[in-house]
Amino acid sequence: MKTKKDNLKIKGVKKMKNIRTSKFYKELTSYKATAIAEGFCEGENATEQEQIIAWQYIYDKKLYLHLQGFFGRTCRDLLEQGIINE
Repeated sequence: MKTKKDNLKIKGVKKMKNIRTSKFYKELTSYKATAIAEGFCEGENATEQEQIIAWQYIYDKKLYLHLQGFFGRTCRDLLEQGIINE
């Protein structure tokens, strides 16, 4: 069984450019971004790139402040690694 951390395989991922201008980012909703980040329903088959975009969306919309602590910690870690942007 996959855990939440297994769903987000980010080590060695290069920083993505133009995340916020991508069509995928613009079409995200809070529900879909959360599903992708946690790997349930619509997020089960998300690519690594889609996962990163979803985390950027969660950070930008400050959703991590209203969700489980896992989301805030993961956003912090992704920021420190330079995978998502402030």
